[in-house]
This record gives sequence, C-alpha cells and structure tokens, in this order.
Amino acid sequence: MQNDYIHIILADDDEDDRLFFTDAFNELSMNTKVNTFNDGVELMDYLNKEDAILPQVLFLDLNMPKKSGIECLNEIKSHSKMSEIAIAIYSTSASEEDIEETFVLGANIYIKKPDSFKKLKKVLSEVVSINWQYHTNGLNKDNFLLKI
Repeated sequence: MQNDYIHIILADDDEDDRLFFTDAFNELSMNTKVNTFNDGVELMDYLNKEDAILPQVLFLDLNMPKKSGIECLNEIKSHSKMSEIAIAIYSTSASEEDIEETFVLGANIYIKKPDSFKKLKKVLSEVVSINWQYHTNGLNKDNFLLKI
C-alpha cells in the first residue's frame, strides 16, 4: 500500500496558504504528492472514504470554518485506520493553550506558520524528513513545538 512518494495533505481555509504550501513543495523537488482541502469537513469526508489514500503527514490548520482543526484531530485520533498518520498542527496561533491542547489530543508536532516563503520551505523540508516512528516514541512537549 505504501507508495514511492510521501503523500501529504494540507487542510487550511486560507487559499494563499494552500498555494504557498504547494509551491514550496514544488520548489523543494522532494518526491511528494500534495493534496489540499479547504476546510475540516472536506478533509474528514476524504479521510473517511473507504478507498482514501491516507497521508503519511497531515498538516492541519486549527482555525477553519465548518469543522476546526481540533475537531478533525479528535476525529482522526478516534479512528484506528488513521492512527498511523503523523499530524502536524499548522497554525498562525502560537498560544500556549492551543499548543497544550493539541499535544494532549495526540498531534505529533506543532508549527507556527512561517512568515516567509524561504522559512516555509525549510519547515516543510524538515517535517517531511522526520523519522516519525522515532519522533513519536520520544515525543514530549519540548520537541512538540517546531522552532525555526
């Protein structure tokens, strides 16, 4: 079932953020396939399909209409078929409350959206190259927040 590329999904209601995200991966020349969704409802509809190709890494915005990132995170973590997905919270918020809540709910890493395209490429490159099995075994609050 595993492909020779890294399947990545971004759920974010901001069209510009989705465009920068896909452009960054195109420039990185990594062997990735990127799908984007406009909101949490679209994302969960896709993930719950019987034939859905689950991503290795899911970038999840917290503040989305219809269904928030927190609601999606809860739903994903309650489904055994989705348990292997590495979840990167990808938000403009860096509030301690959001970081704490998503950590407790089982996200794998928290990323504050970078303020430049160059930093975005660096962050995405770093996140995609993480050995998630190792990373999640030793997960603690200190390595949860990705600092660039």
